[in-house]
Amino acid sequence: MMNEPGFGVYVHWPFCRAKCPYCDFNSHVRPAADALAYASALTREIAHFAGLVPDRRVTSIFFGGGTPSLMPPAAVDMVLSTIAARWSLAASVEITLEANPTSVEASNFAGYAAAGVNRLSLGVQALDDASLKSLGREHSAAEAMAALDIAQRHFPRVSIDLIYARPGQTPDAWRDELAQALRRGTEHLSLYQLTIEPGTPFAARHKRGTLVIPEDDVAIELYEMTQAMTAAAGLPAYEVSNHARPGAESRHNCTYWRYGEYVGAGPGAHGRLQLADGRHAFQTLRAPAAWLAQVNRSGHAIADDFLLTPDEIGEEFLLMGLRLSEGVSLARFEALSGSTIDPAEMSALEEAGLLVQDRHERRIAVTAQGRQVLNAVIARLCAATIPLAWG
Repeated sequence: MMNEPGFGVYVHWPFCRAKCPYCDFNSHVRPAADALAYASALTREIAHFAGLVPDRRVTSIFFGGGTPSLMPPAAVDMVLSTIAARWSLAASVEITLEANPTSVEASNFAGYAAAGVNRLSLGVQALDDASLKSLGREHSAAEAMAALDIAQRHFPRVSIDLIYARPGQTPDAWRDELAQALRRGTEHLSLYQLTIEPGTPFAARHKRGTLVIPEDDVAIELYEMTQAMTAAAGLPAYEVSNHARPGAESRHNCTYWRYGEYVGAGPGAHGRLQLADGRHAFQTLRAPAAWLAQVNRSGHAIADDFLLTPDEIGEEFLLMGLRLSEGVSLARFEALSGSTIDPAEMSALEEAGLLVQDRHERRIAVTAQGRQVLNAVIARLCAATIPLAWG
């Protein structure tokens, strides 16, 4: 039996020292933000969601952003104390905090560990100073490695993020950079191809022709190199962009990918909760000031609360689950969506080398080749659903 999805709590801290030019996340540059006022509001919103689903056992907590490593450790402690008071915590609860590797933020690592954080996700992004500057990062490569050393002393689990297929990056340069990261002995790597997101400064520069990213054939070469090197080092891909030693996978992110339930608290956070009438999709107000004011008035700042249809649930289930190398259960897809997938379409995708089927366990997974055209594979599967005949 595959691992259970679990129940997660995502905490969004929207503030950054500077906005990276490639980033389209809900993040805001506001140095004067009152950290404890926002933390207090987070505890109120978390309490509201706990009132909706009071009987859950928390298996993971994730502080994302923005830049959560700008939070004072006392604010992290305040939030974690509220979660522990409102729900039961699994004995092996995973508590992750995203951090930037500047020396100022690394000075907080001991405080986060004392508050209960047991996994750090370090946004290194590149290991050469020219690339870091072009990505708008505020740390140097040396500073990143020093922060990694500090993190590995304070936390039992550490992950690092790197971006590849950057402007001007060659396969030889990426090979050297990835090898350097693998030598550091972390248990988890998140390795993302640079994508040009609409509305970002990088998108404007790309449109003008002043920012040129590698051609598709080079990007594919970089991707295939990434898969081979991480697998050889004992950190195979368990998801499209994530690599880990067996047992060191991100439990929180696996809750998303396995289509579990999760609370999203903080400005612009998303959540998925199973209530008495079905599965609900939540999103809070995005603007930090508006979110804070609404929480202080109402105890939460939920902007959207949608009851998902069976078709929407089935599509989300495939979109998330087929990112994982373990794939998805067809029986669970049928139970969630009330539909099945045309066997002829699955066989056609299998013959094309894009999908594998375990007919005994009734599971499907996307192949390495299929992951490179994942959206197209999912679109074909969603178009081939057939309503189940009950009774």
